[in-house]
Amino acid sequence: MVLKVRELVQKIKVKSVLNKQKYADDWFLSNYSINPYSGCSFNCVYCYTRGSKYGEHQVPGLAAKINAPEVLVKQLKTRARKREYGFIAFGSATDPYLQVEKDLKITRELLMIILRFHFPVHLLTRSPLILRDLDILKKIGEKAILPDEFKDKTDTGVVLSFSFSTTDEHLANIFEPGAPSPKERLETMKQCKDAGFIVGAIFMPLLPFLSDSEEHLDKMIQDVKLNGADFVMASGLTLFGEGPNDCKTRYYEVLEEHFPELVFQTKAIFRNSFAPSRKYQEELHERFVRLCQKYQIRNKIY
Repeated sequence: MVLKVRELVQKIKVKSVLNKQKYADDWFLSNYSINPYSGCSFNCVYCYTRGSKYGEHQVPGLAAKINAPEVLVKQLKTRARKREYGFIAFGSATDPYLQVEKDLKITRELLMIILRFHFPVHLLTRSPLILRDLDILKKIGEKAILPDEFKDKTDTGVVLSFSFSTTDEHLANIFEPGAPSPKERLETMKQCKDAGFIVGAIFMPLLPFLSDSEEHLDKMIQDVKLNGADFVMASGLTLFGEGPNDCKTRYYEVLEEHFPELVFQTKAIFRNSFAPSRKYQEELHERFVRLCQKYQIRNKIY
């Protein structure tokens, strides 16, 4: 199987791997982002990089940035010299723990470099492969130099987040066919919590009329809290593009096949926009905050 995976992965070289954000991200705390891979084998139907500006520079298929470690050394050396410390987010566009990472170990190498330069990390994933790197992540958490705004909020430089659009196995199998199951993610999150990490669940995106109801959200929050989540964050679905492989096209095709009765009302809340209506988003946010209060769990990291 590993040999087959290797054949499907392009090996590319990049000039930059550390992306500096104009402003620190309020949700994810990050000043920087890193994506060791381009493209994704998890094949989530709703993936926003397909059809949006965030996927414009991705090569077709799945690619590994094989020179990422040597590039990161140069970039972090400069940032550290200038004392420009900030959280580095992994997984903003592509999961850092795709199946190929088991063999290529690019994410692990990057974490070792980050440890060397004492930067904090927020790692977002769906994969149990993260358990392999808890040894490095523990050291990063202890040695990271935190930005001033976080020094009175936490004493660790690592946050681990696990992504869900649902915790229902049947729904996940339809919309996230290549990803680890929700059960695997929950079990992995629990192991990370038991190992002493700050862990959370990212409900992004919630699927309209499928995983965004009061009942479904209630169950999702119960599930993640029982498995150690310190916080939960959520947002609605976005749909981009008109091409055959873009997320908007793919989402409606899958909806038509499995839930044809939901096509009309889903299109009604989007109209001609990539995002659902303001009314829908406000109602979803109110529902989510209310349930977080019910279960006494934070709806932000700190």
